[in-house]
Amino acid sequence: MLYSGRYTYYFDSQKWKALGVIPDFVQEHASCYAQKWTVRGLHFQAPPKAQYKLVRVVKGRIMDFCVDIRTNSPTYGKHESIEMIADSWIQLLVPPGLAHGFCTLEDDTEVSFRLTDYNDKEHLRGLLWNDPELDIQWPCLEQPTYIYKVDQSWPTLKNLNSPFR
Repeated sequence: MLYSGRYTYYFDSQKWKALGVIPDFVQEHASCYAQKWTVRGLHFQAPPKAQYKLVRVVKGRIMDFCVDIRTNSPTYGKHESIEMIADSWIQLLVPPGLAHGFCTLEDDTEVSFRLTDYNDKEHLRGLLWNDPELDIQWPCLEQPTYIYKVDQSWPTLKNLNSPFR
């Protein structure tokens, strides 16, 4: 009998501490998106409830985006992106001071989030996902199949009062 399984640790506190990151995760949740080209974000939680997020794709694929919203950072307003695929087992650690969002690249995509502080609606903030100043190349060509109402109402970078200095 052939065994072709894989094994990984999704979290190992000793390895994180060796990298200088000491997140104390308190909550994990997952969300499933039925339609390809669903857009979420760009979200963050304001202090004192700011969070590290450990993001992983459980099923399907996403294009993930992080925007630096730390006003004193040399990369303020800049973004990075990465394609995340369930089969790759890649995880992304998003620190406080970055707005996070993604676009699903397949139907029935499931994303898991491990957080260092509890989700708190009073501290939830965001940045408009399609703000032209961000110059994000969304794979859905700015015409998502579905976008949540809250994600359409966030301010642009120019109008954001960032709590991260």
